Amino acid sequence: MRKIDPNQKQQQAAEYAEFLHKPGTFFTDFTKVRTEIINETNKLAGRDKAITDKPISLVIYSQNLIDLTLVDLPGLTKVPIKDQAKDIENQIRRLIMTYIRPENALILALTPANTDLANSDALQLAREVDPEGNRTIGVITKIDLMDEGTDAIEIL
Repeated sequence: MRKIDPNQKQQQAAEYAEFLHKPGTFFTDFTKVRTEIINETNKLAGRDKAITDKPISLVIYSQNLIDLTLVDLPGLTKVPIKDQAKDIENQIRRLIMTYIRPENALILALTPANTDLANSDALQLAREVDPEGNRTIGVITKIDLMDEGTDAIEIL
């Protein structure tokens, strides 16, 4: 992490990151980016797995990337843990809907391979706002946790 004169941006590393809550501080070590995300998350939402609607804005500069805005939303949860609010499921659903409802949003619906796709919370939410699936991309994760003898190709 280092301070760089904005006039020198063209001369600096080809890839760097800048957080909007730390303007003028440029990160070239992406391990430190991860640490900063964790620290800022704990500052905004607390350490007890709470959520917040305040985003952490990070801009990554690279000649190898296209201009794209990604929003990493919290995973769906049914049962509150630690000091989470009793209505954490509803809070998360409202937050997710805020971001996936707009027509120009692409939805990346992640579902673990060891669950029934028909009961996927992510796909159910996506269907509410994108019933035709025109802007939803399904991603199956955790294929290594599938039951013995299950064929991932059949699911795909």
